[in-house]
Amino acid sequence: MMETKETPGKTKIAVSTPIQVGGNVITPEQLTVIASAAGPEAHIEITPFRQIYVEIAAEEKEKVTEQLQQAGLQVYPAGAVVKGLIACQFCKGAEDAGLATAQAIHQAIAGMAAPVPIKVAYAGCALGTSEPLLKDIGVVKMKDTFSIYVGGEPKGIKTAIAEPLAEGLKEEQVIPAIMKVIDFYKSDAKGKEKFAKFVRRMTLEKIREAAGVAVSPNA
Repeated sequence: MMETKETPGKTKIAVSTPIQVGGNVITPEQLTVIASAAGPEAHIEITPFRQIYVEIAAEEKEKVTEQLQQAGLQVYPAGAVVKGLIACQFCKGAEDAGLATAQAIHQAIAGMAAPVPIKVAYAGCALGTSEPLLKDIGVVKMKDTFSIYVGGEPKGIKTAIAEPLAEGLKEEQVIPAIMKVIDFYKSDAKGKEKFAKFVRRMTLEKIREAAGVAVSPNA
């Protein structure tokens, strides 16, 4: 998705609901708060990565952010950042599908500055309803371990499936690995190089080395 430019005197914020059982559920009350806080002249855009962009007057940002947060919504920067986690509906239950892990990943990455927008997805089982293999970074819970995939590209004529970066990870290994991958990308990307292109240029081996992981811990 192409990032739209902000209007002079305006600022854009990204609004999302918490990572929760049931997926990206927003209540009528929360929709009302968004409309009321943003005002009748605000530009509101629904994005494909689990966020609503709201363009408001720059001087209103702090007040609007507070109103949205009080309604149980989360607010992050828009534009060239790591987007809020795109998660599944946790249909196998919060514990079995790893809701707490997904929430921790979201808390760690959402809003991080990046050369271009990065989309990260989480799936609590192999069904992969959040389409983790079509995102820049995908995390899939497999029983009691986690797999990380990188380099998915869903758009254009060069659509690509993400490749396995690491398998059989313990829960405590997931966030550090993701953060190292993002840091490596931020330090070595060429300008506004897309993440998928970066993965293929740098090779999986170099990215695994930077992340300190392997395809299989038993390999």
